[in-house]
Amino acid sequence: MPKAAELKKGHIVQINNQPYIVSQIEVKSPSSRSGTTLYKVRFNHVQTKQKLDQSFTGDDILTFIDFQKRPVQFLYLDADGYTFMDNEDFAQFTLTADQLEDQLPYLHDGIEGLYGLLVEGNLVGIELPAVVEMAIEETPPAIKGSSASARTKTARFATGLEIQIPEYLETGEVLRINTESGKFMSRA
Repeated sequence: MPKAAELKKGHIVQINNQPYIVSQIEVKSPSSRSGTTLYKVRFNHVQTKQKLDQSFTGDDILTFIDFQKRPVQFLYLDADGYTFMDNEDFAQFTLTADQLEDQLPYLHDGIEGLYGLLVEGNLVGIELPAVVEMAIEETPPAIKGSSASARTKTARFATGLEIQIPEYLETGEVLRINTESGKFMSRA
């Protein structure tokens, strides 16, 4: 039985005998010495996608639900949604944009390291790799001149993701981006 402090995005837990997937976690640290840290968690119901917001202390105990984590591949996007294929049995699953919310900016053709979260044979979500590699689609040119500080500029990628990058990088370069923080890590 895990504690609320051990929850991570993508975990599937049981609340009121229903399966919910963790979509957001916000940690609130108290300002007083005797206060306890609060975890504001947003859940999405696995089948109905209904949102549920709850607050926990770090010692609250939750029940995990059995789920399978299997390697999947992103195939294509169409009117029905985003289609993924299980790499082991080649079964195909479709998820809507609402189910993938925060993960959409990192989904691109050829992405590797995706895992599907399956509950009772149904794909309920995906787990992104910690780092994705993407090519810069558009960024302004570097401004000539010396600077005492490291300046940044905005880069836009084919998926619509926009992040701050160092000024010396140019359009077309492939970058490594952290999917948890959404920040530039290095050149690929």
